[in-house]
Amino acid sequence: MNKQNCKEEICAVALAMFRKNFLGIFHGSISAKTEHDRIIINTKNAIFDRLDDEYLMELCSKKDYRWTNASIDAHIHFSIYKNISEAKFVCYTMPPFITAYTLEHNIIAPKDYFAYERFGKIEVYDPGNFDDWYERADVEISRYLKENDTNIMVIKGYGVYCFDRDIYELSKSIAILENCCRLLNYSK
Repeated sequence: MNKQNCKEEICAVALAMFRKNFLGIFHGSISAKTEHDRIIINTKNAIFDRLDDEYLMELCSKKDYRWTNASIDAHIHFSIYKNISEAKFVCYTMPPFITAYTLEHNIIAPKDYFAYERFGKIEVYDPGNFDDWYERADVEISRYLKENDTNIMVIKGYGVYCFDRDIYELSKSIAILENCCRLLNYSK
């Protein structure tokens, strides 16, 4: 896939995720691996309902001046791409029902068919101290995904990291899990 098509897919999915409240104004991140040491990622001031070339940038793994304008999550995305060869797209979102559910639960046990079939039970990862979370996040997130052989990580009070080889499957995973947590919250 060429870089322009990749950017168009990122923009389309980002808009859909923004409309579902998975990505916020200046909150969240989405990227695509373009080469073994290059990614396209949103800028730190991205507005996801009008994401375009202005809010997307290409980074290489070697940090240079461009990193100052990149998403705060760029180092986490690079860590996932470096450690998990299957990752072609990565997204960090903070869907409200998932995030709210994690505040009082350590396991997401789906009661709806689609989430049960796709995920089974999902452990909620507790990041512990938020004061130094961003200093540890890149290592802990990529390690968790790799060691647990999963493409999705739900983090207590923080949100969801997900990767996939297909950007639409990535967004589908987040949507199914968000709907699951919405149902779990409503069923209380």
